[in-house]
Amino acid sequence: MTSALGKDLLDLESLSPDQIKLVLDTAVPFKEISERAIKKVPALRGQTIVNLFFEASTRTRISFEFAEKRLSADTVSVASSGSSVSKGETLVDTARNLEAMRIDMVVIRHGASGAAQFLADRIESNVINAGDGTHEHPTQGLLDMLTLRDHFGSLLPHAIADFGVKVFPRVEEAIEWAQALNILRLQLERMTSGYIPSLREYNRVFGVTRERLDRAKHEVLIMHPGPMNRGVEIDSDVADGPHSVILNQVTNGVAVRMAVLYLLAGGKPELAEAAKGMSGGDR
Repeated sequence: MTSALGKDLLDLESLSPDQIKLVLDTAVPFKEISERAIKKVPALRGQTIVNLFFEASTRTRISFEFAEKRLSADTVSVASSGSSVSKGETLVDTARNLEAMRIDMVVIRHGASGAAQFLADRIESNVINAGDGTHEHPTQGLLDMLTLRDHFGSLLPHAIADFGVKVFPRVEEAIEWAQALNILRLQLERMTSGYIPSLREYNRVFGVTRERLDRAKHEVLIMHPGPMNRGVEIDSDVADGPHSVILNQVTNGVAVRMAVLYLLAGGKPELAEAAKGMSGGDR
């Protein structure tokens, strides 16, 4: 059965605006489940999902695990360290062995760009890209969009197709222009060449500080996908300040991933609201 999103979720580039809106709309009733005393519905009962993480990403892995368990799926998490992968088994061999155990979905995080597509082309199970190197992290983009829509009430300006990408030579100009800042982590683990002289210098030139925000003539929404390098790309008083929605992003991350899992499993968007009223019970 083909879902409204197709077989896999590998990137945002291939999704239509209607498909993106579908995920965000479906996430709304699932977000309310996280506010209940019993945080579980039986929407994916009987489904087996494997979280295959070849690269450490605690936040993303835990968010997917919460999403899967709140939908009552059976889940297994496999890290490359200590697994057959670290002993020389290939990505495809690992996935095919898992698929032989009759799994339904694979959530994959891999350091190589294109790894999720490579896997999706070779197995029948649904594949969700949880980050592939420097390529894409689609559920992160979706949860960021949901957070912006929650705050502003709409997502994109009119005639967005006519807009180019605006580049600012100084971070102060970007802060003055923006309504929201999505501050990305300085990924030190990927930096093998000396791109910056020091972390202190990076903060001095590019860091989002209270002093820089105070110069803006309007409120600026503060976002960060985490984990944060406090005192590098963002200062603590900004991360914990009144305009920060960083923890809202975490909450939305679980809801968006619930929506993606539900839709890829063939769930009907109109039934997501009904699923909210069900109780998964203890398993």
